[in-house]
Amino acid sequence: MARCQYHAKYRQIGRRIAFYRKLRDLSQDDLAAKIGISKSYLSKIEAANSDISFSLDVLFAIAEGVELDVVVFFLPINENLAHG
Repeated sequence: MARCQYHAKYRQIGRRIAFYRKLRDLSQDDLAAKIGISKSYLSKIEAANSDISFSLDVLFAIAEGVELDVVVFFLPINENLAHG
């Protein structure tokens, strides 16, 4: 299978997911259980060197799990959102 041209973008989103999850004081176990995915899958999504892609459904679920609008995963990190 050919490498996806968007892997770098998925990695950026994964880093943002990890950042906002930690700001919400959620472990990977906690967030994964909250949204109905495995910790292993969430770990792969967040991994800096991962080449995993994931669906919008998963991204929407993660956004709900950290109680933020999904758009934050496409924007530069905003530490003020931790309190909003």
